[in-house]
Amino acid sequence: MKKIFQIDVSNKTRERQIDSIKNEIRKYIKREKSKKLADGFNSWFFDCKFGQTQEVAKEINFADIIKSVDFAQSENFDSFYIEIVARPVFKDKKSLNEDEIL
Repeated sequence: MKKIFQIDVSNKTRERQIDSIKNEIRKYIKREKSKKLADGFNSWFFDCKFGQTQEVAKEINFADIIKSVDFAQSENFDSFYIEIVARPVFKDKKSLNEDEIL
């Protein structure tokens, strides 16, 4: 998803539009996570960028996506750019030693 979201929309309040944006982002993430992984991969990783425009967008953590949308609302942005790109990765399962359990 590479998209510019408009916060100020003529027929909606800012709060309703922000809720709509958050819902669309969550639906996209859920849809991407449900896709089948290629052989050799066991998880999805999301590369994320956020900014007022595409040119000034900076990388953010996946966990900070919704916080960034709230930031855009609190700073009274008219619109903002968000980029979320899913890519498959292989994560090793952590092995537990007896020493770590005790």
